[in-house]
This record gives sequence, structure tokens and C-alpha cells, in this order.
Amino acid sequence: VSARVGGYPEAQRSLSKDHTMSQEAPHILKVGSSSNVKDVAVSIAKCIPEYGTVHVRAVGAGAVNQAAKAVAIARQMTAGSGLDLWTRVGFATVPGETGDISALVFICEAR
Repeated sequence: VSARVGGYPEAQRSLSKDHTMSQEAPHILKVGSSSNVKDVAVSIAKCIPEYGTVHVRAVGAGAVNQAAKAVAIARQMTAGSGLDLWTRVGFATVPGETGDISALVFICEAR
């Protein structure tokens, strides 16, 4: 499931609309350099209890910066409800207009 994150309501609509995927499939939030950090953090914090795992995908230095800050804020948000947000970082290859592009993926899970 994929959602462009610029605000939580937009992400929630996209996640709900495409909820036909299996529960094992990760939910992907695509973050850009102009994404609002707090909105992305709220999206992560709201999706973790419902889906268990969220992949936050970022392409480019600015997007990675916004994603890292959003994950840190989301960890603080989920701590209040007793969830400990753990994050693993990895790479993914995504199709682009001129070929494949490397993306950094923050794999967020509650433990």
C-alpha cells in the first residue's frame, strides 16, 4: 500500500482505499524533501498500532532528512501509548522515469 505523505488525512485515505493487500505486506509512506515532518510523524504513529509495520521510503538527501526526523518524532508520540518504536534502515530499488532509483527505507515496528 502506498501513500504520498503531505498530511495525515491524505495518507489515511490512500491506505484505506488500497487495504485489499495482505496483512503481511508492508505499508509504504513516501516522503519527499518538502514533506511536513510532523504530518509524516503523525502518519507513522497512527499506522503502527493498526498495521504493525510501516516502511518510510525516501529518495534524495532532503527526503532522507525529513524521514529521519519524522521517525524520531513518531517514536516520541508512540511512547505515550506504551509502544516502543524500533527502526531498521535499508535500501530499496524503485522504478524511476530514467531507470531504477535507490531509496532509503526506514522500517518502523512497535516492540
